[in-house]
Amino acid sequence: MERKKVAVGPESVRMLELGHPWIIADPYTKKWPAGAAGELVELVDGGGRFLATALLDPGERIVARVLGRERLTLDKGWLAKRLRAALRLRESHAGRDGTDAWRLVNGEGDGLPGLTVDRYGDYIMVQLYSAAWRPHLKTLTRALEELLRPAGIYEKARPRQTRELEAVSDTKRYGRLLSGAPAPQRLPVRENGLTFLVELEQGLNTGLFLDQRKNRRELMGRVAGKRVLNLFAYTGAFSVAAAAAGASLVTGVDASPTYTDWAKANFGANRLNPKRHEFVVGDCLDVLAELQRQGKRYDIVLMDPPSFSTTAKSRFTTRGGTAELVAAALPLLEEGGLLITSSNHQKVDVADYLKELRRGALQGGSELRVISLAGQPEDFPYPVTFPEGRYLKYAVSVKGGGLR
Repeated sequence: MERKKVAVGPESVRMLELGHPWIIADPYTKKWPAGAAGELVELVDGGGRFLATALLDPGERIVARVLGRERLTLDKGWLAKRLRAALRLRESHAGRDGTDAWRLVNGEGDGLPGLTVDRYGDYIMVQLYSAAWRPHLKTLTRALEELLRPAGIYEKARPRQTRELEAVSDTKRYGRLLSGAPAPQRLPVRENGLTFLVELEQGLNTGLFLDQRKNRRELMGRVAGKRVLNLFAYTGAFSVAAAAAGASLVTGVDASPTYTDWAKANFGANRLNPKRHEFVVGDCLDVLAELQRQGKRYDIVLMDPPSFSTTAKSRFTTRGGTAELVAAALPLLEEGGLLITSSNHQKVDVADYLKELRRGALQGGSELRVISLAGQPEDFPYPVTFPEGRYLKYAVSVKGGGLR
């Protein structure tokens, strides 16, 4: 059967020639014949010249995702080839000592746009960021089974209103078992020699953000004997890393009592006594004000907020909210101490993020000097032709230090 050919406009032709893997909906794509999500189409220019094979996702902003610059068939053999290439990259370049939780497929970075595959111990987690992958999920599952022989494979659903649901999704099941045996409700996995408990069925997320693994290891080299304040602590992965590496006190702050209890469980999983540290449930800005009133001081303040979060009293967004948070945190930080800030907001680039830190420093009346600026680890690759893939910003800055 001959594959459908769809013409793209001059701007899309230019972006394809530059290597970008997305076709954004525009007046040209609106003229395409009707098609189903997951259908393979051939992208052609106005003269009918073949450009690429793409996965159709009609009705979405990203209306097609490029699978290759050649004609291809999306079958188990083709998927297995892409999966083996992704595995080779990790085996060659992503140091995983003491780690069995890592990313195998990072969407566009592994030539499988709109799809991620993560390994959690003996289990695999698949996430579809495009409905175009839904018709191919069984084929993908079989390819993963043959390549990795996991105990089980799960899919974690990505609902449309992800941001709004984050505050109320602690216990709702978004994961489902695709094949194999079910995992325990809380599955222990290893990262940097530490143990973390993840949930493959409940919640929008598993409880461990794999893209911060290298940054947590970096933190462990800085914290011995230090007082650490961890804002937006979530399930306490950074807190556990700091405590295990010899921090004298770790104060974790999060708005969710469920995540705070989970953080305590993660401490226990590493034989760390949670009673030697502090766990505070509350809105981070409110807690910062209260800690300042109490005269508390820290050697390291770390903040890794979600792109968007809502509590009963306030709403936080990375775009515009970071400066206020930095300004509120700086009075608690010792001169010469470290402010560690992170953002995973794809639409905020590094230059704009540094402007947010600058605004926060000016509002807080402090000097900040960036000594390290990192991103995601090697198992989260992205093509140089796809700048959107470089989403994680992780800045380590020194406060003051005698410059005034």
